[in-house]
Amino acid sequence: MRTRRDSEYRGGPVNWRIIISLLPFLMEFRGRVMLALGLLALAKVAGVLVPVALKFIVDHFETRGLESPAEVLVAVPLALLIGYGALRFTSVFFGELRDAVFARVAERAMRRVSLKVFEHLHRLDLGFHLSRQTGGLARDIERGTTGISFLLRFMLFNIVPTLLEIGLITVIMLVAFDASFALTVLAAVAVYVIFSIYVTEWRNRFVRESNQMDNVSNTRAMDSLLNYETVKYFGNEAYEAREYDRNLEAWEEARMKNRLSLAGLNSGQAFIIAASITVMMIMAAHRVAAGQMTLGDLVMINAYMIQLFMPLNFLGFVYREIREALINIERLFKLMYQPARVVDAADATELKPDGGAIRFEHVSYAYTEDRPILKDVSFEIPAGQKLAIVGPSGAGKSTIARLLFRFYDVTEGRITINGQDIRSVTQESLRRAIGVVPQDTVLFNDTVRYNIAYGRPDASEAEILRAVRMAHLEGFIASLPQGLETQVGERGLKLSGGEKQRIAIARVLLKDPPILVLDEATSSLDSHAEKVILDALNEVSQRRTTLAIAHRLSTIVDADRIIVLDGGRIVEQGSHAQLLAQGGTYAQLWTHQQQERIAAESALVE
Repeated sequence: MRTRRDSEYRGGPVNWRIIISLLPFLMEFRGRVMLALGLLALAKVAGVLVPVALKFIVDHFETRGLESPAEVLVAVPLALLIGYGALRFTSVFFGELRDAVFARVAERAMRRVSLKVFEHLHRLDLGFHLSRQTGGLARDIERGTTGISFLLRFMLFNIVPTLLEIGLITVIMLVAFDASFALTVLAAVAVYVIFSIYVTEWRNRFVRESNQMDNVSNTRAMDSLLNYETVKYFGNEAYEAREYDRNLEAWEEARMKNRLSLAGLNSGQAFIIAASITVMMIMAAHRVAAGQMTLGDLVMINAYMIQLFMPLNFLGFVYREIREALINIERLFKLMYQPARVVDAADATELKPDGGAIRFEHVSYAYTEDRPILKDVSFEIPAGQKLAIVGPSGAGKSTIARLLFRFYDVTEGRITINGQDIRSVTQESLRRAIGVVPQDTVLFNDTVRYNIAYGRPDASEAEILRAVRMAHLEGFIASLPQGLETQVGERGLKLSGGEKQRIAIARVLLKDPPILVLDEATSSLDSHAEKVILDALNEVSQRRTTLAIAHRLSTIVDADRIIVLDGGRIVEQGSHAQLLAQGGTYAQLWTHQQQERIAAESALVE
């Protein structure tokens, strides 16, 4: 399956800027990093000295070969045996201590990056969030933050120490024997590293493809489960399972390619290691036979080659994982550096609503150049008054509310509150001054109390209960077995539409903003629920500047002024009585809805 995300997963050179950008996370705990590096050096020096101690022990036994076992054992310096054991323990102990010291650095880096991405996602415009794929986005963040921790830990404590160990072993070979042994070590390492890098780069296409298919399948599963009711309505469980399995099949194929290419890489690395050790042992055995080296030298060379290729073999794994981590971090950084289209001006000030008078001055807006939504819209809502916007679907009603809340910036014209252009004030102060009761209230998967208190998280218990009373929620909450502590389910699915709307009203009351936006707040309710909600909304909107977007005209007859939108333009405006008297679009809509209401009531009577 090909998707629009394919272009983001194509191969390319390592982005070293990503690695450099992680350095500030190390600097937060500079002391810990330096101590960890010191422990790393001590661990490696101790590890490199272990074969030297082994050589002296073997040489001692070789020179005492004609003596009795008891005499040989007594003659072996006890300090040498103890030193051998101490060196082995020290190399492991300092390594573990190093990891313990560095743990705080890696975990804090994951925390900092996760928070940074989370904050940035909330700064992005509504357009980004309307087009995002939630499942894939969650996977990208999870894999990216894990990749950062891996990169910090393994680059510092596997690549660096392995290079240090290669250098120390090469120097020992050069000093203790001759240049041929040192050159053989370097040649073996070079061949191993070049092979590993080349094959790993080739494998990256399969890693990227596997990640892409993982995102696609996870997004599909998440989307299906979030739309559980719709799946049930149409009896499409089998269809959803087939679609999910089709995505899983593509993921399975990508994983198989990944695993088979990994087997080829591991086999090639194993051959290089075996060939290198064989060459070194043949060279050493030849010199032992010629009397140019001792048996202890042979054992030391063998120990060094095994000791060298153990971390080097792990280095191959680390390089593969680092490349995969970089792939994951690339996607995370694309999220982190996704430009926000709506940003505060450099000299932005705090909004001073002072009652909240709103003006739209020749406002035009287009989501894309070829899709204009609003065209030269101008109107005013005096402080404390209520203005309603009506019109057919697609006329631009909800876009006006989104522009006021500054989810988008106008293409032309300007919007002011109390004379202040909303682009010149901070988004935080603008949104603090506006309360919204949306058409479809989506609640957090938490308690009723939490969702009401979300309007002002620091509100007292008395303030929460007052908002409950004003939203006429007392009877509903009293009927719940756990009252305010009742869980509402994911997106509030355990509650009815009217119950969710009243919670939304209570939440706005607790926020207590000077400006209120009612975005078709009763369009999905029955007549009884609508009356209850309207009574609550009328109480809420008193003494507040209110913008009401309505589908049912009966809900806005009390508005101080009504605007009729059609095709992104204002075609009529005035009070309910004035618009009916004009006999235009509004009057036609009113007549049509009244006929529908009478027909529905007649059907109920019959």
